[in-house]
Amino acid sequence: MKSKGTSLVDKQYIIPFILVTSLFFLWGFAHAILDVMNKHFQEALDITKAHSAFIQVTMYMGYFVMAIPAGLFINRFGYRKGVVSGLILYGVGALLFIPGEYIASFNAFLFALFVIGCGLAFLETAANPYVTELGAKETAASRLNFAQSFNGLGCICAPILVGFMLFSNDGQEGSGSIALPYVCMGVIVLLVAVIFSRVKLPEIEHAIEVDSEGHKVSLWSHKLFVFGAFALFAYEIGEISINSFFINYVVEQKWMSARDASWVLSFGGLGLFMVGRFVGSWIMRRVRAEKMLFVCATGVVLTTFIVLLDVGMISLVALLCGYAFEAIMFPTIFALSLKGLGSHTKRASSFLMMSPVGGVVGPLLMGYVADQTTMVWSFAVPFCAYVFVWFYARKMLSVA
Repeated sequence: MKSKGTSLVDKQYIIPFILVTSLFFLWGFAHAILDVMNKHFQEALDITKAHSAFIQVTMYMGYFVMAIPAGLFINRFGYRKGVVSGLILYGVGALLFIPGEYIASFNAFLFALFVIGCGLAFLETAANPYVTELGAKETAASRLNFAQSFNGLGCICAPILVGFMLFSNDGQEGSGSIALPYVCMGVIVLLVAVIFSRVKLPEIEHAIEVDSEGHKVSLWSHKLFVFGAFALFAYEIGEISINSFFINYVVEQKWMSARDASWVLSFGGLGLFMVGRFVGSWIMRRVRAEKMLFVCATGVVLTTFIVLLDVGMISLVALLCGYAFEAIMFPTIFALSLKGLGSHTKRASSFLMMSPVGGVVGPLLMGYVADQTTMVWSFAVPFCAYVFVWFYARKMLSVA
């Protein structure tokens, strides 16, 4: 158990913490829009589930391509310039939806999403490790979970707004403009970029890690970091796959329309996801992060297995409960993977931010399995991913 008196954020870092935490809402919104667009493009362009998954593939490829350059940039120029660069790329990518809608090209939309993904790689490579550094080491996972809770708030707002615009009351495709929410988002993001360009974020320096003989210690000698990087990749496969096809799953089970499903995704799944992060952050101020991760990993493996059993509405309830269990996983694995890395932190963060390439692998695999079998059987993809996370959680619990 932890001391109840441990402060979440050091007093001198409260303002930077508030500013950086605001970024989590912005990229949560960007991620969650994709989950509604997936279904929209299937209907509007008459494409398969595997083809529509390229929406996720393209954006998360932006992470994979830009993560290392972002880490090098941030390592040289600092966290603040990394955040500003990410916001500019994000905003420009969002505004590219205007010409994309004008020429009505799926590939143009994909390019815009790729640019957004590049921007988000900068943002997350800077913001995630920065938040872990703004207080005591023992509360790093709790602090990052609290900040990431506002990511969940963005995830709730996006499906409601876009689902309302794209789907009519009977669940069919609506007449709204997909570019409109992106344009609004782009303008807001560019305004936030102006704010961050004018504020001063304190840089946090670390001594270079050396061994007993005075030689620099390699990042790759930290085996738990390597394990954590693969666990984060597996988590992204599970989370993004489920989000991508949640609406498909619910509609094909004939439980509700696409529009109603987008509301259930927002208030049910993503609402529980946000609550799970707030509650998890509070619990981890009192309980070790490793123990919390193990309990939640066990929970999400069980709930995903129940979905595979296909037991009617019980499977839907289990799927929604899975959102609460998985909520703390990304920030907790991220924080635990960076633990004790010191001067390697920025570089390590860039490698960890390559993990969203799971958003490329997962939806493609799940979409392919769904096209070949059923939506129910496609949940074998996230199930296997979460089992890997469970093994990582067990290992971290054993060494805690």
